[in-house]
Amino acid sequence: MFFAVILLLLCTGISASGEFQCTTIPGKLKQIDAGAGEVYGVNDNDEIYHWVNNEWEQIPGKLTHVSVGPAGVWGVNSANNIYKLQDNEWTSVSGLLKQVDAGGDKFLGGVNAQNRVYCLRKSCTVSGSSVVAWTPLDGSLKYYSCGPVGCWGVNSANQIYFRHNVKPTSCLGSQWQHVEGGLVMIEVSTDGSVYGVNSAGNVYQRDGISAKTPTGTSWTELDFCATFKHVTYDNGYLWLLNPTGEIYRCVEKVTDLAITQDQA
Repeated sequence: MFFAVILLLLCTGISASGEFQCTTIPGKLKQIDAGAGEVYGVNDNDEIYHWVNNEWEQIPGKLTHVSVGPAGVWGVNSANNIYKLQDNEWTSVSGLLKQVDAGGDKFLGGVNAQNRVYCLRKSCTVSGSSVVAWTPLDGSLKYYSCGPVGCWGVNSANQIYFRHNVKPTSCLGSQWQHVEGGLVMIEVSTDGSVYGVNSAGNVYQRDGISAKTPTGTSWTELDFCATFKHVTYDNGYLWLLNPTGEIYRCVEKVTDLAITQDQA
């Protein structure tokens, strides 16, 4: 039986200066994605796992990247073939991608081996058809992630970009906007929160995101006493993978109700 081990918020393990309480989750993964109330991940052997009832449940198949969100559960394998989970079985979908993201409003985004960016509009993701028409976007990215107020991506130089006016019926959007900072990967949650990891393994959150200001206002570094290679967020939980694939689940601590010894 799997169980979670609560870590002391000390620098001997992982901490966030009192902002987050973190637990270790048994197992190791190379990539993880949380969205729409679910969590999926893949390990170094390309085995697929689903977090159910506080433990990992292995799912048949082999994938190098998996994503879950309003568009469903999608993944790609080592040959860049694309799959969608339908009726608990992986269904092959036309096209080739190395990374896919299901976080948009039932539309899909992703990048291929040449860092070309593509999206799949809502009518195609819900059709159940195995032959679909991917829409190419201008520009070049190595990672692309979408949410309710737009899509974010990073390129091979770790520069950050936001795609404006992305809609379920028109996932192409209108234009790129360069955003200050540098990240190696970025993830947009179902609620629109944006998190990323830089080349040094530091984790950042984008502040000030709203429908009026979809690109937000600034980056805040989360003060963890460890480094990470992957981050994803959903339903109040921040999921992190360290460089060796160890899994952490963190929840923001509530400090305003704390009673000190002097107050007691």
